[in-house]
This record gives sequence, structure tokens and C-alpha cells, in this order.
Amino acid sequence: MKKFLKTFVYIAMVVIILASSACKSKNVLVGGEVKSDLRSSRIIENHYDNSLEFETMSGRVKIDYSDGESAQGVTVSLRMKKDEVIWLSAPLSVVKIMITPDRVQFYNKLDNTYFDGNYSYLEELLGTKLDFQMVQNLLLGQAVLDLRDQKYYAATVSDQYQLKPVRQSTLYKTLFLLEPSNFKMTLQQISQPSKQRLLSIMYKNYQKVSGKILPNEIEIKATEKKKVNQIDIEYNSVVFDRQLNFPFSIPSGFKPVELHSLHYE
Repeated sequence: MKKFLKTFVYIAMVVIILASSACKSKNVLVGGEVKSDLRSSRIIENHYDNSLEFETMSGRVKIDYSDGESAQGVTVSLRMKKDEVIWLSAPLSVVKIMITPDRVQFYNKLDNTYFDGNYSYLEELLGTKLDFQMVQNLLLGQAVLDLRDQKYYAATVSDQYQLKPVRQSTLYKTLFLLEPSNFKMTLQQISQPSKQRLLSIMYKNYQKVSGKILPNEIEIKATEKKKVNQIDIEYNSVVFDRQLNFPFSIPSGFKPVELHSLHYE
């Protein structure tokens, strides 16, 4: 479990997780028609115009984790208050996570450990920018980086819109693919070639719940050299805008978990 928690943070801090599947009665969406003459500025504008609007969201999440040597599974409860809290709890509150704009906290009753830290500390560990908005966007099918901060080339690839920066960073390379019907992400890639690192976030499909479009299945891969860690997320039984609470308290006597070795050499 310690290894899993380290990977959770490394991958961009998404979730802890996985196991049995819940009810599959979902309205899974299919792709639309791509327009080859659409400019990058219009694609980006449509992406943000179609961002998911809600106050709260809750549901069950099935997640599968593997590192090439072992796999884990557990069903998790997810609760979100947009722009304020992302809360996850494994059965019997064995593992609980709370992410806010200021800090990240989790505890694990299996080994009596906890983590309580801010994003500056995590950015130092990861060697890259990380904040609450990036984690929330990842879970909702939005760009983890602000596409309005620079100019992009637009192209059509396999019936999807592809965006590449006009000027790539010397340290990081990015690539985005968006589906044409709702301009949601189908692929986000951030690579650091000098260190042979690649974060790939693939949205396999989307679903419509109460008129809102959100991801159905997400595949997240973090590759460093030849080491690959993967988390697969599947949303089930999602409900929007009901009143929620977010109970979280680190049990007394727990010891801080060691997160000093997050990179795989």
C-alpha cells in the first residue's frame, strides 16, 4: 500500500484504488463529426465553453492499479465540491483521501500511516507543477494545463482534433486530442524527454448523466524509463448537486508516511 500511495502522488495525484464493478446502465456517448477547417482558437474556446458545470458530484469509482509486477483493487466512494474539495474513501474508511486547493491529506489504517502536506512540498518531490485545479480537471476530462496560455497548431487525426504548441517548452512536450462532439479530452500527454518520463491520460469514452457530460473510463499511465505505472478509473452511479459532507480526521497515533522517493531510477 505504501508503494501504491507513492504512485498515486507521482501520477498527478488522482485517486487511490479499485476493484469490483457496479451497475453498467449508462448513456455512453459516441463521437461526432470532425471539421477539418476549425482553427485552434475555436477548438480551445469550445473546450472551455463545454466544461462541466455543477456544485457537487458523488458516486462510486472502480479503479485498477498495476505497476507491471503487481495489481491492486478496491471500490471507492467519491465526493466532490467543485473547486473546493475532492474526497475519496475506501470501504470501512480503511483509506481516506481529501484534496483541497491548499493541501493534500490521506491516511491508511492498514499500516497506521498518514500524509498531510501542501502543494509546494509535493511539487518539490515531483519536480513539476501540481495544484488542485490540475487534479480536478484530470478527473473531469478538462485540459490539465491552461490551453489559453499559449498558441497551438490544430490538425485532425483519426476523427479527433489534435493540438500541439507552436512553441514547445525545452523541458516538457505536450500533446492534446479532443473529441469533436463535445470538445472534451480524449488524450493528454506531457513528456519530459531528458528524463524519459511520460504522463499519458486517455479518456476511453464519455457518459451523459442528468444532461451533463463526464468521463466514463480513464486510463492514466506514468512512464519513467522502462517503469510503467497504470491507474484505470471507471465512474459508476454518479449523482450531481445533492448536499454532501466531507468527513476527514487523521486517527491519533498514526505516523507520517515517507514520500521522499517518488521517482523511479
